[in-house]
Amino acid sequence: MRRRFLIISMMAFMSLYAGIGCSSAQEKPENKPEEKNDVEQTDIPKVYMFKAIDSENLVKIYEALGREAIGKVAVKLSTGEPGGHNFLQPALIKDLIQKVDGTIVECNTAYGGGRANTESHRKAAEDHGFTAIAPVDIMDAEGEIVLPLTGGKHLKHDIVGSHYLNYDFTIILSHFKGHAMGGFGGAIKNMSIGIASSNGKRYIHSAGASTTSWGSPEQDDFLESMAEAAKAVADHCGDKILYISVANNLSVDCDCDSSPEDPKMGDIGILASLDPVALDRACTDLVRASEDHGKIHLIERIDSRHGMHTLDHAETIGLGIQKYELIKLD
Repeated sequence: MRRRFLIISMMAFMSLYAGIGCSSAQEKPENKPEEKNDVEQTDIPKVYMFKAIDSENLVKIYEALGREAIGKVAVKLSTGEPGGHNFLQPALIKDLIQKVDGTIVECNTAYGGGRANTESHRKAAEDHGFTAIAPVDIMDAEGEIVLPLTGGKHLKHDIVGSHYLNYDFTIILSHFKGHAMGGFGGAIKNMSIGIASSNGKRYIHSAGASTTSWGSPEQDDFLESMAEAAKAVADHCGDKILYISVANNLSVDCDCDSSPEDPKMGDIGILASLDPVALDRACTDLVRASEDHGKIHLIERIDSRHGMHTLDHAETIGLGIQKYELIKLD
């Protein structure tokens, strides 16, 4: 009898405990799981977008980021290879650069052409109208310096123009388009190869093997090296950097090409973020989502070069993430 009494008592207690548990669960707000998700959502980078591409919206999208460019500001863009015509036009970017009292910064190329030395590079910048809107600094005119890199698979460090240390804040102002080697050129390409000195460019292209030769690395090794050089720049800057990309003149070729193929699809817009990986991913996603049939050419260029692998490696080494919240401003 006593054993039966104990069993009945235990069953009653368990029933009561279960009832309390259910009651407690019912009293919890229904959105409790969503609250956890909301916390996680705050960590997802915001990518802002204007469809209309003009100088006013370029300033507005900079302001939307909420990060003020202060001190001596470097604005990294491509001055464009002589003969090319798809680079960001001075009339479009003038208001933004002058608003932040910025200096246009570049480094010499590593492939010959019309910007391989400081004198010819300055002439190209002048001929393309950039010296008329802001000072132009060829950052490796007087040498180069090394930026440390943590977590690199191929690169031990990044090699950039020595003048880069003169700047307090960096705006990566990119023309998003295709690229013959990387598949596409956006924020990561602009801040890695773009800020690298001539020797640094060769160091990236050779996947860390040489500063005097491009070498012949595996494609993914080259792409990963671009991401690693970009991380060195981002780590150097901390929160003194932001990223704006203009997706127009969407040729399959880069502005480093003296005779780029004409664009086969229409413009997409201006995008900006505090995360370069999210920004590049958003640009490529918008290309793929476009209803413009001409997108097939740019998509083929990106995929044939395995271009998205750059973003995969960038995410792996902590440069940024590929998830994002797209916020349309018009």
